[in-house]
Amino acid sequence: MALLPDVWAVNFEVTYHDRTRVSPGYWFVAPYGRIVHLKTGPQPFQVGPYIYDEDGVLIWVGSRLFNNANVYDFKAVHHIGDNPYLSFIVHENDGHGKGRGVIMNHSYEVELELQALENLTRFDLHEFNILPGGKTALTCGYWPAELSLADLGRPQEQSFFLTVGFYEVDIATGEVAMRWDASAPGNVAMHESVKFLANTEPEEAPGNDYLHINSVDKNADGNYLISIRFTNTIYLISGADGSILWRLGGRESDFDQDFTFSKQHDAKFIESEGTRHIISFMNNAADHEEKEEDVSSALIVELHTGTTPMTAQVIRRYYRPDGQLTRLRGNVQPLPNGNVFVGWSDGGYHSEFSPEGANLMEAKFVDSQLSTYRAYKFEFVGRPTAPPNLVASVAEAMEDNLTTTLHVSWNGATEIASWNFYAQAEEREPRRFIGATNKTGFETMYVIQGYLDWISADALDRDGNVLGSSTVDRTAVPTNWMTFPFNKSNHPVPEDPSGRFSSIMADPKTEHNDLTVEVLDESIDTLHGLEGYLLLILVLGSSGAILAGSYWIFIKRRIKTYRHIYQHIPLEETEETELPTVISAG
Repeated sequence: MALLPDVWAVNFEVTYHDRTRVSPGYWFVAPYGRIVHLKTGPQPFQVGPYIYDEDGVLIWVGSRLFNNANVYDFKAVHHIGDNPYLSFIVHENDGHGKGRGVIMNHSYEVELELQALENLTRFDLHEFNILPGGKTALTCGYWPAELSLADLGRPQEQSFFLTVGFYEVDIATGEVAMRWDASAPGNVAMHESVKFLANTEPEEAPGNDYLHINSVDKNADGNYLISIRFTNTIYLISGADGSILWRLGGRESDFDQDFTFSKQHDAKFIESEGTRHIISFMNNAADHEEKEEDVSSALIVELHTGTTPMTAQVIRRYYRPDGQLTRLRGNVQPLPNGNVFVGWSDGGYHSEFSPEGANLMEAKFVDSQLSTYRAYKFEFVGRPTAPPNLVASVAEAMEDNLTTTLHVSWNGATEIASWNFYAQAEEREPRRFIGATNKTGFETMYVIQGYLDWISADALDRDGNVLGSSTVDRTAVPTNWMTFPFNKSNHPVPEDPSGRFSSIMADPKTEHNDLTVEVLDESIDTLHGLEGYLLLILVLGSSGAILAGSYWIFIKRRIKTYRHIYQHIPLEETEETELPTVISAG
């Protein structure tokens, strides 16, 4: 990307099985990990919050706003006010630091940051669930505790544990409205854990992660639904007194159920009224040490709690399309049209299903070393306050034949349909309309014959309304025109656009020429003929020649990119991934 050279946006491989039935919306993902290019040089921006369209084309990159920090639970929030918001959890790449919950408006401006709560050392990475109305949010919590092993038949022994719970927090003040501790008397018994057994040796602080909470939700009755992974159980917690109202799954299930699940994630209410509840969750069926089933699945389950015994029945199951296991992370999102969007996490793999279970779409990162904790799909309108970005450069393909290449993008703008381009004779002269093109990916390229200067661009929506305008910038020229093989004594000068372009403003009815192919092909053919000569100059070793050769490579690469509409910068085989040290990433 010419406009964001320090960003290496993750590329998607996308497969549609029935595009006509997918729900409209954008993908919200947050690849985490850390890419080190040849172990030297500056760190490229790659991890953090990203928005993509349904073709896997980048819409917004937020990694630079948060210094390449790892981000979790990135999603759009539509129940705070009239406009959508974005929420996510930020953690530094090395896994240290307290972390924070972040809320941004639809102009990508941070409106609130919620820091670690009470005496916790970290803002936990699993959940930042903003409740309807936007007044409070739910988060998970982890803290060390020294507990008796009496429940395991060892009353004389104690061990340190990393126990868990959840908070409901006032977003504006940070005050804790509800704190629940799984290890408190009468809550989750130690023998429910499948990770600390009767013969497990005691540990020192911080201790064994024997429960592992990874989601929390709340219904209209004020009760909380939580997923504790290492008991294989989903719990309903009373909002009145914190007692456990029922357990689904695990060693002490209160339900007569026709299915099993284990190591689950992201238990959420779909419906909840009286004694009937419909919930969704990811049945991982495995972790990094063991598996209970061969394939992970997303489950939609109906619960009836007014019967004796209480009953639980799977009403929909969606198997991971590639037949593999999601051993860590993952989420399930029912969509407004009845479809289900599932984030399988590994390698950014996600898919969309029809209500009856047809696999409509699946996508994954080209670089399988990166993952995203959850993946969501939402309709969203992004309106950045910063202007569009534009760069222009002039190249000399042959003597007296110049071309000006424009690259334009607007990070986060979702409503762009096309671009209008303008040039000026001088800084204070009127703009002259020089061409237009449809938006093609995150970054759009436009090539025009001649040397034009003082360039600007307007972003237009589908109705031709101007959404925003770039600043007016000078066209970049090669560092030294003398490095080209024409040995000109005088440098070319930009033309006055009024001599070739009569219109000061664009005609709204003007048809967009999607980058005049004839101009591009002519330029490409000419440049190919010069390639050998330029390489010879490079061998001679002058600094000016090196710059010219670099400029040629840049032009050649951008023309190739145009022919393929849009490509993210690929990762080379020599690059290595360093994964962060993050506690409780599962």
